[in-house]
Amino acid sequence: MNPYILATLLFGLGLGTTITFASSHWLLAWMGLEMNTLAIIPLMAQHHHPRAVEATTKYFLTQATGAAMLLFASTTNAWMTGQWDIQQMSHPLPITLITLALALKVGLAPVHAWLPEVLQGLDLTTGLILSTWQKLAPFALLMQIQPLNSTLLIALGLASTLVGGWGGLNQTQLRKILAYSSIAHLGWMVLVMQFSPSLTLLTLITYFVMTFSTFLVFKLNNSTTVNGLATSWAKAPALTALAPLILLSLGGLPPLTGFMPKWLILQELAKQDLAFTATMAALAALLSLYFYLRLSYAMTLTMSPNNATGTTPWRFSCSQLTLPVAISTAATLLLLPLTPAAVALLTI
Repeated sequence: MNPYILATLLFGLGLGTTITFASSHWLLAWMGLEMNTLAIIPLMAQHHHPRAVEATTKYFLTQATGAAMLLFASTTNAWMTGQWDIQQMSHPLPITLITLALALKVGLAPVHAWLPEVLQGLDLTTGLILSTWQKLAPFALLMQIQPLNSTLLIALGLASTLVGGWGGLNQTQLRKILAYSSIAHLGWMVLVMQFSPSLTLLTLITYFVMTFSTFLVFKLNNSTTVNGLATSWAKAPALTALAPLILLSLGGLPPLTGFMPKWLILQELAKQDLAFTATMAALAALLSLYFYLRLSYAMTLTMSPNNATGTTPWRFSCSQLTLPVAISTAATLLLLPLTPAAVALLTI
């Protein structure tokens, strides 16, 4: 892609998210979300592959539906209450509609079905943008209207953790596994959103760091299937040794960074007398942990095909930047001791 066009599209992505962040009027927020959608669509379709075009079409139709629902609900709210302010929502009908529209845009269960299919059709770089940056704007809006519909948010969060764990069990494509991982992590964030928005923000940042690291590892290995991970030792032995730790951090095992948000969320749910919800979320985390362990097993304990190309002593030097993956991997593995500092910083 022409670098000027790429720069324009990335600028549009950033501007759309910033407009949504800065807006207190529903029309401005809707406009920012639309700019976001229109900026990422050429990035998704840039390879002109039928699968990429199909994924782009699915994404466009889904986001257009979510945006139309959002616009309809905000107009209904203005009609009922006479104001467009995001933080002054009072009527339950538009609040419920807007929550469902934002859940559709971000990929929460039960309106999640588009996310694995779309992510499967994209290259890993665009998939990384879709899994991280594109979540920011809808989440900013959800956090502003969240205190008013607690039962709906808990239902969406619990459904997402269960669907995210259950759906990834029988997948062989890495991008679909990462999509279900994304759904499960979003469920954890939504569960605790109404009780501790700062904890939701901490979970979102931690998820971004871990997902960034995972996508970069798969990109450096040029792997898109579980079987393709078995040959990664011949391409990057040191990274292959660290990758299972990154995946287990995504699964939430101590003493890795990914344990921090799950631990704090379960603690907060217990404080709110939601023992059943906390138990179900913890059990759903076990489902997610199974497919992370499966990937770790494929990378480190599976013998790759012992043919001439699999055992060649030479390797091409890596042409990609390794500094981002080094920084994100260190953050994914080693930030757990900073939990008190992170919590204190977010509660200021």
